[in-house]
Amino acid sequence: MTIVSEDTLMLLERAVLQTGRIVSGVEPGQTSLPTPCGNWDVGRLLQHVVGQDLHNFTVAARGETPDWAEPPQALGNAWSVDYQERAQRLLSTWREADRDVEVAGPGGRLAPLIDRADQQITELSVHAWDLARATGQGSHLDPEVAAYALAWGQRMLQPAFRGADKAFGPEVSVPDGAPVQDRLAGWFGRDPAWQPPDAP
Repeated sequence: MTIVSEDTLMLLERAVLQTGRIVSGVEPGQTSLPTPCGNWDVGRLLQHVVGQDLHNFTVAARGETPDWAEPPQALGNAWSVDYQERAQRLLSTWREADRDVEVAGPGGRLAPLIDRADQQITELSVHAWDLARATGQGSHLDPEVAAYALAWGQRMLQPAFRGADKAFGPEVSVPDGAPVQDRLAGWFGRDPAWQPPDAP
């Protein structure tokens, strides 16, 4: 166990807590609302975050390779309860893991297991922004967590991963002095000025 892995785990815990607050703020009547995340409405995004991300993140924290082709786990109307249960399972797995053991990363490169938490912090932060903006909860993210996610994203998200048929859209230009959550959203192809279609 190292100081670096402890710091990363702390940031992951903050990202999990932040996203959990936003998930709990989604009202049942909001599931059909559009989101800044491509063609996904709020319900589909909740299903992805709660029913797929948390499960696959836990698999990754065990040192295994998640199957992202598997459909998301079932999600009922108590998505906040489901989120809390699955998030605690994820964090417990990380706390019990040998976070310094080397596992295969992108391209087969060996890296400490804790490096897998970087993608989890980033995914949770970006989707927290998506859900918050779509459901009128604001979009003010924990600035330290957002800055960490942005730094990782700028290292890892290459131009080859962007495009109409890819997971990420083109970067949206954002001024250097903009809030870090705006720069994070823009880097991952979201327009920081996005509002629901019926917003004033």
